[in-house]
Amino acid sequence: MRGLSFPVDNICCNDYRCAMSGARTLRGSLPSEDRTFIALQKAADKLALQAEQILKSNGLTGAQYNVLRILRGAEPQGLACSSIAERMISHDPDMTRLLDRMERRHLITRRRQSDDRRVVKTRITSSGLELLKRLDPTVRNLHKQQFAHMTPASVRTLADLLDEMCAVGAK
Repeated sequence: MRGLSFPVDNICCNDYRCAMSGARTLRGSLPSEDRTFIALQKAADKLALQAEQILKSNGLTGAQYNVLRILRGAEPQGLACSSIAERMISHDPDMTRLLDRMERRHLITRRRQSDDRRVVKTRITSSGLELLKRLDPTVRNLHKQQFAHMTPASVRTLADLLDEMCAVGAK
């Protein structure tokens, strides 16, 4: 067998070496849209991890915190499960289980409507409101720290651009 040679497809090695040659080369070779998408993903992950640490220390997940904030804004009427799901920042494939866990912790209540038995309204409890009230200053301070390196005008511009991007995606 010695002396036999086999053709080797080394294109994956070339791609690997290019990627390993440094971020500067990679950044320069990617289209702006790709770079922007990657930067958004990295920034969102970094910001979310910091927030998750605060929430976790208070016994909440990011999704649970999001539900509580949505329901606080929907008081006193409350919302149906489907309406909560539509307003979530991140899609949760099993809203019912998420709400079940929150109800067991007495953060929310769910009641079937008497005028339309198909509709179950979810409302935040006083315990849920109190938890949010305690978390509000901590979360607000975290967001201030996360964007402290940027000018207020830059933060507003970024928020406007991201709102514009989300509005286009919603159409």
